[in-house]
Amino acid sequence: MNAENNMTDIAGQLNENLSETVVFRLLSSFGRRIYFPRGIVFQSVEAGRLAYRYNATAGVAMQDGQPMYLSEMYNAFDTEVYEPRDIFSYAPTGGDAQARSLWHQRLLKNNPALHGIPASVPMVTAALTHALSLAARLFVDEGDAVVVPSLRWDNYDLIFGTGHGAVLHSFPLFSPAGEFNVPAMMEAIHGVEASKVILILNFPNNPTGYTPPDSMIEDIARTLSAVAAEGKDLLVICDDAYHGLFYEDGIGTNSLFAHLADAHPNLLAIKCDGPTKEDLLWGFRLGFITCACKGLPRPAYEALEQKLLGAIRCSVSSSQRPGQSILIEALTNGTKIDQERDAAREEMRCRYQAARDALAKHVDDNILTPFPFNSGYFFAFKCNVGKVDAETLRRRLLESYGAGTVSLAIDVLRVAYCSVPREGIPLLVDMIYQAAHEISAMGE
Repeated sequence: MNAENNMTDIAGQLNENLSETVVFRLLSSFGRRIYFPRGIVFQSVEAGRLAYRYNATAGVAMQDGQPMYLSEMYNAFDTEVYEPRDIFSYAPTGGDAQARSLWHQRLLKNNPALHGIPASVPMVTAALTHALSLAARLFVDEGDAVVVPSLRWDNYDLIFGTGHGAVLHSFPLFSPAGEFNVPAMMEAIHGVEASKVILILNFPNNPTGYTPPDSMIEDIARTLSAVAAEGKDLLVICDDAYHGLFYEDGIGTNSLFAHLADAHPNLLAIKCDGPTKEDLLWGFRLGFITCACKGLPRPAYEALEQKLLGAIRCSVSSSQRPGQSILIEALTNGTKIDQERDAAREEMRCRYQAARDALAKHVDDNILTPFPFNSGYFFAFKCNVGKVDAETLRRRLLESYGAGTVSLAIDVLRVAYCSVPREGIPLLVDMIYQAAHEISAMGE
């Protein structure tokens, strides 16, 4: 049997193990073709276990049992803590096993509802954006429907729409009462004629900084489970980039993913997260992807994991090693990490409160209306476009006040208060309202 047929057989066996599940029905054409080959990486791992004399598999220059390195680069790290292999060797395709295990433990700690529910072991990705891209590549074909809130991270459009040809169906994030708009979400889902629907939800939401209360998160999960019970094949992608940054009681007890992981056999939940915000590791570009589906048998989980490995192998091959080693060291031996993480979150909570207090002083000013917010890094304004639009306001703030903000639509301006010193937030809010009124006056 030639190599091509052998590889086709691998993909076929994976598909066979998934064939009776919602995972197979959701897979894109790429998702059905992809597999993790029994090639260099696979054989290198096998040799790492069994080759006791010479290991001539991976293309890594070795000396005395360690990767070769340049001393000035190695000396940038604490050489008493990290061996050369911790910094310079390739990481496994799915990530360091210890990093994956530690992240799984954190998921259970931060999501009590996940205890006892089967799920895949988190895989390491090259940041959360890569996790989203993997989900898109495995499950999105051109023309597939992706349901998203109208207020969303603009990269969804690039990843799922431009990158994979999905048709994005938007629904208003907020109801007239200022709550998460469950009826509008359901209308968008039921408006998709195909049996396959992909939904992306992001709490805390970027750009608004809103998380529904725990009771509503549970209601969202029940509603989506009911949709699956009606016969829809649902993929729900939970973008948990800002999970843990909650500033009010009654929110964030569990990720939505925790309530969907065992919701219905027709619903596959994918959690995309990472240490970027949770552990202040923005430039490390590390993320994780975790999958769960009620009743999914272990061979199906293993097949899905093999397809994820294949998708990683043919994109970035593996994520960077130094960041994983640093994360492992901090989570296993760090003596101050919890204390310092809590201190950083407390500072964000204080900035959040400073923003709320500053906005309260403008509560009767209808030129700008802040969207509801209670978590995350941001708040956002809905602009009264009869008086001011977001892009004109952004330019005015930048050019006349030296203040940077982001315009996301004609009527949406995002403010990242996470980046502003606590004492500067009241002044920034006043500047924004003042600039808006200046623009309005010029148009009168």
